[in-house]
Amino acid sequence: MPNNANYSPPLFIAEVSSNHSCNLERCYEFIDTAARIGCGAVKFQLFKIKELFAPDILAQSAEHCNRKRWELPEDFVPLIADRCREHGILFSCTPFYLDAVDILTPHVDFFKIASYELLWTDLLKKCASSGKPVVLSTGMADMNEIEEAVLTLHEAGCVDLTLLHCVSGYPAPVEQANLAAMQTMKDKFNCKIGWSDHTVSEAVIQRAIHRYDAQMIELHLDLDEAGEEYRFGHCWLPDQVKRMIKSIQNGFAADGDGIKKPVEAELPDREWRADPVDGLRPLKSIRKKWKAD
Repeated sequence: MPNNANYSPPLFIAEVSSNHSCNLERCYEFIDTAARIGCGAVKFQLFKIKELFAPDILAQSAEHCNRKRWELPEDFVPLIADRCREHGILFSCTPFYLDAVDILTPHVDFFKIASYELLWTDLLKKCASSGKPVVLSTGMADMNEIEEAVLTLHEAGCVDLTLLHCVSGYPAPVEQANLAAMQTMKDKFNCKIGWSDHTVSEAVIQRAIHRYDAQMIELHLDLDEAGEEYRFGHCWLPDQVKRMIKSIQNGFAADGDGIKKPVEAELPDREWRADPVDGLRPLKSIRKKWKAD
């Protein structure tokens, strides 16, 4: 059994997504909350609707046009980055247009590339060439597409890559999580692996960590059920995340050093084992000197 020094809880990333309501104070509250509940990183998204959807889609769909209210103002970026630094947690952001990479590079600790952008070679190259670590979500992709993306990132200079297995359903059914794909990607690409969650299932996350050694867990956070994306059913609430992270930390704390020996909690009862001569408790060596309270 490996020594627990080789294992540690994963990095938990609180994905704010579009739940910030374009309100800087609410952004701060997300960061403050993420730090309080045990997350080690916060991730935002930087997009512009006109650079996210094709013009012919926007011309026909008021729903897609109305997502403009979900945009994160660019001038928030350095401010939320500073707030993350104050709390000692990492700041990440997903760029959805090429200029966003330039805006984010001075501020992010790592880039996260969304599943929907996995095929966009120019974005992959630009993130990789920034010199920042890259986290790539692989929802909807097959192995050939992932292999091409990984090759693109490496050739463009990425030396620190994490692949996140993901099911891009909002929410994602637990029975479709296919967590074993994490091992498939780990074996194929010899890189760090993690899980981007849309199931809102603690059982799934526990399994991803303890069976497949996920080194990174990304989950969508909302503060109060009032965020734009909460109604879709894939967002966690703070108390849920706090309980889960504490449970996982306790699990890792239980590993020990692997040496089979009596531990502190057992010591008072060692002398109360059955004596090998007559099979009675406690050991003969303490029977005569034992006094009832």
